[in-house]
Amino acid sequence: MPVTPSAAPGRAPSALDRLADEYVDLSVRLDPFLATELGAPGYDALVTDYSPDAVGERTDAARTLLSAIAEVPDQDAADAVTRAALTERLGLEIERAEQRLDIAMVNNLASPLQSRDVLDQMPAETAEDWQVIAERLAAMPHSLSTWAQSLREAADHGVVSARRQLLLGAEQARGFAARDGFFAGFAAQGLGDDAQRTRLTEAARAAAEGYREIADVLESLADRAPEADAVGREAYQLASRTFLGTEIDLEETYAWGIEELRAIVAEQETVARRINEHHGTGGGSSVTAAKAALNSDPSRVLHGTEALRTWMQQLSDRAITELAGTHFDIPAPLHQLECRIAQTGSGGIYYTGPSEDLTRPGRMWWDVPAGTTEFHTWLETTTVYHEGVPGHHLQVGTQTLQASTLNRWRALMCWVSGHGEGWALYAERLMDQLGHLEDDGDRLGMLDAQRLRAGRVVLDIGLHVGLPMPEGIEGSAGGAWSVAKAWDFMSEHWGVTEAEQRFELHRYLGWPGQAPSYKIGQRVWEQLRARATAPSAGSASTSTSSATSTTAGTTDSAQQVREFHRRALELGSLPLSVLEGALS
Repeated sequence: MPVTPSAAPGRAPSALDRLADEYVDLSVRLDPFLATELGAPGYDALVTDYSPDAVGERTDAARTLLSAIAEVPDQDAADAVTRAALTERLGLEIERAEQRLDIAMVNNLASPLQSRDVLDQMPAETAEDWQVIAERLAAMPHSLSTWAQSLREAADHGVVSARRQLLLGAEQARGFAARDGFFAGFAAQGLGDDAQRTRLTEAARAAAEGYREIADVLESLADRAPEADAVGREAYQLASRTFLGTEIDLEETYAWGIEELRAIVAEQETVARRINEHHGTGGGSSVTAAKAALNSDPSRVLHGTEALRTWMQQLSDRAITELAGTHFDIPAPLHQLECRIAQTGSGGIYYTGPSEDLTRPGRMWWDVPAGTTEFHTWLETTTVYHEGVPGHHLQVGTQTLQASTLNRWRALMCWVSGHGEGWALYAERLMDQLGHLEDDGDRLGMLDAQRLRAGRVVLDIGLHVGLPMPEGIEGSAGGAWSVAKAWDFMSEHWGVTEAEQRFELHRYLGWPGQAPSYKIGQRVWEQLRARATAPSAGSASTSTSSATSTTAGTTDSAQQVREFHRRALELGSLPLSVLEGALS
């Protein structure tokens, strides 16, 4: 159902904007799950078709748009950015589709297997809402069966995810479908009379059966799958380009990641020394001792998921209040951010953006693993800033508001991990620079997150590309990377539970190139801010280190930083190469 945006003052929609808007309308018709994600009304009872023909139709739509934009000139600078972003994003989409990479991909976080996540974004406040949910649940087996067609077709062309990912995917699918799994618990929350609730229960059972069947399909493909987890240099370079929107020197980035990890460890040890002295642990600079002291502090422990949700909401609300009008321009519609507890038990923390019409607000989700009842605020304060404000909520929300200024593709559909996740990680470090992490416990938590993300750069590139493990760094055995050595490396640097660490390792193995996009994207954001706020703004010689030392310590620098943030975020999510050009 098309929604025609009104033109922003001073800028009428261009011919290129109209083509981009038409593409959004076509995309949501061809992909109902995408429609729900974007908040486009009228599609919530439908499911996405993942069959080879349907995937081909979506790919053809991308080809048609690329051909069409070549026939229209740019109206202004906004069009030039749109053209560059469309060309880069759709070109990659077509390249990957021709190799069957996305449709054949199976992993634990971002493949059609996780399409049940769309249910979290559907209205669920009335009995009528749950009728729509029941319709979609009943149709989910069909969606999964079409994916099975594409999985088999890709396998016939030699494109199959690693054996480990197929077997883990089957395990995850059966977990969703179990008697005490996601679908049973989800249906139990439904509203309506007895007949409606019966239909909902039957629909949930049908969805569960669809997941059991796709588990069988994944297992049936395991014998045709490669044993190796590493994808190799050529495949990795394409994956990296997909998540960053730019091409990187893998060796240089790997070396940078190693040095960044060393620097963060040293910074953590400095903070840990202060914490250990304060608590009298006798631990010196031991990060482990400092964490133990913080975990035993009752003022930093939350009990139960409702206490967690309340704390998240209060902290995110306070951040919005304190940052609005000072370091950031936060539009009024973005002052609402809902914090919720998700239900699959995977342990992830994530953000879902507002709907196009803003009737569905942005939401921060915490997917609490079964049996987890205690939460430590010192570790997660930085996560709230990452997912909320000034992180994803400010970035995604600002982008959504640009539909009338730019076009709906720029505002709603363009998403680049290196841009968005890089911004959110940049926001974590920025909150320390702005004085919101003065507490050493909260600062240690931020550094823990930074350490993990730097370690991801090293592990992900090193393992998939086949670079040697770094010498002289904790947790590194040297020599060639392996899954066992990766586990030991994570055990030294990640600081998470065993279950979370296992989930993360499987994520890296099955989703190459994505995890490093956080830290690499942060690096680019810091470089861009340094250039924008340097005395001679625009100088290409400004280093990343000067960016990290820039603060809003004076009126002029505060205004410069605020203006940089406003200008950059109003461009929306872009390939990093396009972002750099747009801000130059």
